[in-house]
Amino acid sequence: MSNQHSLTANPAPLGLCGFALTTWLLSLINNGTFSGDNVGLVLAMGFAFGGTAQMIAGMFEFSKGNTFGFTAFTSYGAFWWSFALFKVFFAANVSAAFIGWYLVAWGTFTLMMFIGTLAKARALQAIFLALTITFYLLAIGDFTENKVWTNIGGNFGLLTALLAFYLAAADIINDSFGRTVLPIGEPKK
Repeated sequence: MSNQHSLTANPAPLGLCGFALTTWLLSLINNGTFSGDNVGLVLAMGFAFGGTAQMIAGMFEFSKGNTFGFTAFTSYGAFWWSFALFKVFFAANVSAAFIGWYLVAWGTFTLMMFIGTLAKARALQAIFLALTITFYLLAIGDFTENKVWTNIGGNFGLLTALLAFYLAAADIINDSFGRTVLPIGEPKK
């Protein structure tokens, strides 16, 4: 049994990179660096990498028995699919306030997941804390239809993406070197 586990790759870097890259691109629109005219590329990334890669990572976390990783990657993969489908097919028929509630729902789910990270690595905690704040700030932006809140939420989204890239890099680099090169703040046992 332990030999089988040692031959199993860690799916987390794949899921984290899918999440980070897609979040980074959307956040560049949300923070006002680029206009919403560029959302098509985000949608393609949402389907191909943010959505699909995270779903794949989630299924592999399931096979490893990692309930947290399975729930996180599968759920956020579904988020990217739902976001892309919404933008492609339904955006014209939905009010800003209802989009705000969509973001509040995801923020609340993310808050639950953040609480689940409190027994895990500090780097993972930082990702989920920043993402919780991101969702709530973006929701405020939609509720108030005030771009300042959306821009601030976009900046928090960039922070979230960078934190996710850091954890993905730490997982890959630390595994490659067989020692801690990039610390992730492992919890005390």
